[in-house]
Amino acid sequence: MPGNVVKGQANGKLSSTDSGQPAREGKVVLKKKVTLLRGISIIIGTIIGAGIFISPKGILKNTGSVGMSLTVWTVCGILSLFGALCYAELGTCIKKSGGHYTYILEAFGPLPAFVRVWVELLIIRPAATAVISLAFGRYILEPFFMQCEIPELAVKLITAVGITLVMVLNSTSVSWSARIQMFLTFCKLVAILIIIVPGVIQLIKGETQHFKNAFAGNDASVMGLPLAFYSGMYAYSGWFYLNFVTEEVENPEKNIPLAICISMIIVTVGYVLTNVAYFTTISAGELLLSKAVAVTFAERLMGNFSLAVPVFVALSCFGSMNGGIFAVSRMFFVASREGHLPEILSMIHVRKHTPLPAVIVLHPLTMIMLFNGDLYSLLNFLSFARWLFIGLVVAGLIYLRYKRPDMPRPFKVPLFIPALFSFTCLFMVALSLYSDPVNTGIGFAITLTGIPAYYLFIVWDNKPKWFRQLLGRVTTTLQILLEVIPAEEDQKS
Repeated sequence: MPGNVVKGQANGKLSSTDSGQPAREGKVVLKKKVTLLRGISIIIGTIIGAGIFISPKGILKNTGSVGMSLTVWTVCGILSLFGALCYAELGTCIKKSGGHYTYILEAFGPLPAFVRVWVELLIIRPAATAVISLAFGRYILEPFFMQCEIPELAVKLITAVGITLVMVLNSTSVSWSARIQMFLTFCKLVAILIIIVPGVIQLIKGETQHFKNAFAGNDASVMGLPLAFYSGMYAYSGWFYLNFVTEEVENPEKNIPLAICISMIIVTVGYVLTNVAYFTTISAGELLLSKAVAVTFAERLMGNFSLAVPVFVALSCFGSMNGGIFAVSRMFFVASREGHLPEILSMIHVRKHTPLPAVIVLHPLTMIMLFNGDLYSLLNFLSFARWLFIGLVVAGLIYLRYKRPDMPRPFKVPLFIPALFSFTCLFMVALSLYSDPVNTGIGFAITLTGIPAYYLFIVWDNKPKWFRQLLGRVTTTLQILLEVIPAEEDQKS
């Protein structure tokens, strides 16, 4: 019925809005163009963002010592690998795009899947974009404020410009968005190497004074450790984005697990070496006082060349902003096709073939997050909701083993891996309610609003006539203003 808040019925397959190819016969359909190498670049390119340049401070503050902070970085890498392996199994047995949303829908049904996409829209994606965008704003201004404090308003204004630019890019051209993402992935790797190589040289020279009595210092508390793990897991987050484009992966049974394993090993080794490099030059106390750890490190070792580091880091952050919005707009697109979000979000631009409404819906919410809350509050606020649902997805893997034992599983992980990972996620979420009750409490309350929203928007069919007519007019008006049309499905199986 026209004007419903959602389409009210599920469509089987998702028409692609990100192939970058001209529509033929009025259709834009998914194409299997993600090879093993491209899959690796998607994962590495999305993981390496602001986390490695921001999170060392958060982890060290909550662990209390150099040794414990390096331990947390290593353990977070192993835990992320476990989670990624679980998603590899899900991606090879449920060959649909949409990531977390699709897996929860498959395992637990429409209500938790709706709550997942609801909280993604209201909290997770706006907060994630705001966090990494703030890092982009701070690092891109760093060369202009080397001798003084960067005004907070200036950071937020340049951040707002960056967010708007990313959304315009993703709304305008998918092919250009993909090309820029490849260039930015190269910049990420250069930024990491610029830190690791001088750090290794420092180690060879015997600069190990900050590693003596590495575990001496403030004892890590029960309240601090979950927040330290949140900071670490945030730095590794991004390993799940390949599962958002499962339908485009060539030979997914082979390439998804391989891409995940290779990427996580490279990233974990790179992250630990980067942190070791930091401590060859910066003491724990100095690291805690620095607002831009990578820049402080570069200033000590590279002189004038250090001006290049914040530029590379800013480009790295911009790449993660671009990749995150590119992938998550696909989740909103899929949820709209399933009838869980307004119909307008599953429409594409008539000429540009981009999911314009699914991209720009994030802009106002991200701006609200940006101008209300500091970086670390946002990080903890975001982590609660994100890891609650990732833990639920992996618990769903265990549930599907018993619910659907005959489901083809080309790649299968030992049961202890999803059990350990889901328990760790849910345990950290429970502890976070105790250690940071305000931010996590707000996150939990907003998550619960998804339940009445589900019954109001999805289940309740007898909406007043005036309400349906109003929504119909709004949808039609937006369609005309944005020049979007419903995406057609590919008729091939």
